[in-house]
Amino acid sequence: MRVRFAPAPTGALHIGGARTALYTWLYARGQGGTLVLRIEDTDRERSTPANVEQILQALRWLELDWDEGPMFQSQRSERHREALEALLANGHAYRSTATAEDVRAYKAAHGAERGFRGVPEDEGAVRLRVPDPGETVVNDMILGEVRTDHAHLDDPVIARVDGSVLYNFAVAIDDVDAGITHVIRGNDHLSNTPKQLLVIEALGAQAPVYAHLPLLHGPDGRKLSKRHGAASVQELQEAGYLPGAVRNYLALLGWGTEDDTTIMSTDELIARFDIARVSRNPARFDEQKLRWLNGRYVRAMSTAELTRGVEDYTGRPGLGGLVEICQEKMQTLADFWPLAGPVLDGPIDDPAARERWLGPEGRAVLSDVRAALGGPGGFGREQVEEALRAVVERRGVKPKDVFQPLRVALTGTTVSPGIFETVALLGRDETLRRIDAALADGAPAAA
Repeated sequence: MRVRFAPAPTGALHIGGARTALYTWLYARGQGGTLVLRIEDTDRERSTPANVEQILQALRWLELDWDEGPMFQSQRSERHREALEALLANGHAYRSTATAEDVRAYKAAHGAERGFRGVPEDEGAVRLRVPDPGETVVNDMILGEVRTDHAHLDDPVIARVDGSVLYNFAVAIDDVDAGITHVIRGNDHLSNTPKQLLVIEALGAQAPVYAHLPLLHGPDGRKLSKRHGAASVQELQEAGYLPGAVRNYLALLGWGTEDDTTIMSTDELIARFDIARVSRNPARFDEQKLRWLNGRYVRAMSTAELTRGVEDYTGRPGLGGLVEICQEKMQTLADFWPLAGPVLDGPIDDPAARERWLGPEGRAVLSDVRAALGGPGGFGREQVEEALRAVVERRGVKPKDVFQPLRVALTGTTVSPGIFETVALLGRDETLRRIDAALADGAPAAA
């Protein structure tokens, strides 16, 4: 069994393309097949080396490897011309100068549903000759049988006047030459499939089996786009998602197990993936659900593993202690810095937080807190919690009335890791210094 993933390098790898790559990869790995990576770079204006590298980087980040390639469609033009000449020689293709206006005139004379049939000429573009009788049947692993009556198909143009071949012809030749047995791709390619099958039939070759995936929509039911949040793999990476969580979530967009398992390792995905269970209906990409799932992955990681991820993501070393106290509040790697930055680099300036929690009452609370934390004894998490809860009890207030003024004094904001853990990590001297700075002017203290 041989499958292929064949992206066009005209931009970043879209999330829909990533799901196609994942399903193709899962199918190959689960069936012991070979995965061929082919870059369909015939759009010379948009197919740039930078875009190729974006796609390769996205696949590497997703940890989706391939067995052969990358092969470049643009490097196969000689083979495409050779196949084209063969079809011209055996009568399966012909040259035609017919224009779009000629096609419209033909349909006006023969009926709008009648496919255009041209007359062979000595020059012009090359058209594939579609047999008048019969139909082309796509035996789709997801959609079942999809039939196209030949009478409704135009003789498609497969090469321009200059001899350069068009997409549907090049794809068919490349699939045949690579021995591709199964093609998994988006439902937007379904209209291309009969044309490609006709080319393959004209070549006398064996056609692959197809599986056309339903397209991805946003939570509002519209086609997935940037208005729904992240639209590419690069954006997910930059937003701090984990490759394993993204693979897990993308796999569930249109496919699921019989027992509706949600969290699956990559090995389990490989073992359980079944292309026949992919839904025919569009799946909805919801970034909030991805955030939730990613959070489950974050909290399941060891502190050492998460620390490596956070340090790579932020470019800051020595974050182990902070990662440990932030882990329970994180859903993505990007969540780390808003929590930990003010602890590590000093308080930020949040006027609203200062006004809310460092007024006269808040400063009075801070004075009590300073006295409680400034005494002798240990300064571990347990001792810090005991001292702060004693302040709450003595003042007869809610915990937040003590913890929030202290949090704002230490970080400048109302959101931080756990207050006991934060105080213990800062240590007695730095904690008291920041409290003193807040008491002196009611403003955050610079580190």
